[in-house]
Amino acid sequence: MIRNQFRVLVFDLSSATGEIVMHQGRNELAGGSGLAADLYLRYGAPEKPWDDESQPLIFAIGPLTGYFPLMSKTVCSFKSSYHGEYTESHGGGRMALAMKFSDLDAVVITGKAGRLSCLNIGYRHLELKDVSFMRGMNVDNSGKILRRIFKGGSGHRSILRIGPSGEIGSSMACINVDTYRHFGRMGGGATMGVKNLKGIVVCGEADFDLPTGRAYDRVYKEVYAKVTATDMMKKYHNLGTAVNLQGLNDIESLPWNNLQSTSDPRISAITGSSFADETLLRNGACGGCPVGCIHIGYIREKMEQDNRYHYHQVAYDYEPIFAAGTMLGVTDTFGVLRILDEIEKVGLDAMSAGVALAWATEAFERGLVSEEQTIVPLAFGNVLQFQQAVEYLGRGANDFYRVLGKGTLKAAEVWGGSDFACVLGQEMAGYATGELYFAAQTLGFRHSHLDTGAYSYDQKHAEKDVDSAVDFLINDEPGRVFLTSMVSCLFARSVYNDEQLAECLASVGYDELAGSIGQVAENIRKLRWQVRARTGFTPDNFSIPRRFYSVKTWKGPVDSSYLNSLKQQYGERIEALIKA
Repeated sequence: MIRNQFRVLVFDLSSATGEIVMHQGRNELAGGSGLAADLYLRYGAPEKPWDDESQPLIFAIGPLTGYFPLMSKTVCSFKSSYHGEYTESHGGGRMALAMKFSDLDAVVITGKAGRLSCLNIGYRHLELKDVSFMRGMNVDNSGKILRRIFKGGSGHRSILRIGPSGEIGSSMACINVDTYRHFGRMGGGATMGVKNLKGIVVCGEADFDLPTGRAYDRVYKEVYAKVTATDMMKKYHNLGTAVNLQGLNDIESLPWNNLQSTSDPRISAITGSSFADETLLRNGACGGCPVGCIHIGYIREKMEQDNRYHYHQVAYDYEPIFAAGTMLGVTDTFGVLRILDEIEKVGLDAMSAGVALAWATEAFERGLVSEEQTIVPLAFGNVLQFQQAVEYLGRGANDFYRVLGKGTLKAAEVWGGSDFACVLGQEMAGYATGELYFAAQTLGFRHSHLDTGAYSYDQKHAEKDVDSAVDFLINDEPGRVFLTSMVSCLFARSVYNDEQLAECLASVGYDELAGSIGQVAENIRKLRWQVRARTGFTPDNFSIPRRFYSVKTWKGPVDSSYLNSLKQQYGERIEALIKA
């Protein structure tokens, strides 16, 4: 039977107790992003610091999770250590299905454990286990240990964990999900760390019934055919998003060497094809996804103790390659994977770590910081030095790396170099496409390139029409917000248009929601911004560093007046939404 309430597990780490709460509002909130924002209003403390024990860590799935392909994401929301405001991060893996098979729409975690712990959640069990011996353990070894401690449920079990970066409260710390996926941006790992939570294991032990009748069967087959038998998702399975490297380089939109340039002939050594030909071991997929967009490469290393070769599997796609590759001037495929492997082990967000180290490298070259701060002499293209620097950053080896872990602009306040800090709300994603993208990522809800389609708009529009460009951002957002309330992989947005979503929702019994997608999407969009405003958001909190004004793309040099006008008007439109 379809439930129009949400079934939410609320767990207090301080008392090690949990309860199931029925939360109202399915037809207004949908799930995912909408549900998470409403739960923060109920359980959060907007006026208190991000690391206050009362601040919740929230995970939420959507009404189509488990019923349709690519409804495979989970929304994680919290008050961010990065900017002190409410935010979201989205992760794949098996967690969404594990929650569905635990009969949970959301999990709200409050309080702080007395000792470093792991929360074990299932339909028939709930346990907080002391794992103090795991303090300082890297993500790879943590996963191995947690799989041994919490046996059974393979396939329906999801394992989240943090590395040492989360334990020290780094604002760049991510939450690793099932080894190859992450809640990456905005410092979710720090939120787990400050709660003394090393891991979360969700084991789906229950069953759920599929809808009877012909409607669901027909709609499911229609969606499955779009996903598997058309070209809609072909790109993501074949070379994956790494295919974007060559194209963005060709249109002078790929950041190189801390965005000192946007194109480089060395791209031929580091394209999507290069990674596939040289490093690709296999494809993987999130739970409930037939596409297989996760590309897993390998690296070999010789172990001194036994003089034998061992290999590691390392996931890659466009953003990590940009961050650990072109942004650092590294053009060796295996070199990129080696840096990414170190990033994974300490539990850092790949984009944040790569962009921060790119700034540190330029600061080192300019003499703003010395080897006393960086410990190793950083140089663009030097893989070994970056591998070592990642370890220092992830573990906060000295004052420099601890401050850098709070954000590149925080480090620039101390050592200088804010002009060339590549930060758009947080360390930039890898799309130097032009003015609209720079303004959109600076003020976007998650400071993510997927908040909007601005990076695509920049590639198609050479005209400088501020009103049209900002209208595009405002009109584009509700559809994306509704998808992240389902919770769909945003790669599938060409499959799940509003008409298709309405059919899917109706086929599983959500008729009222199916008939009000536009209104609900707008309500969720406003709710999210209003929740964030209650935690201190204002557009004036965010500026665009000077480096972005020196960028050159296929359209020519960035127009500073156009960029400033875009940011100003976009900020005004967001403020109007908040006040509506």
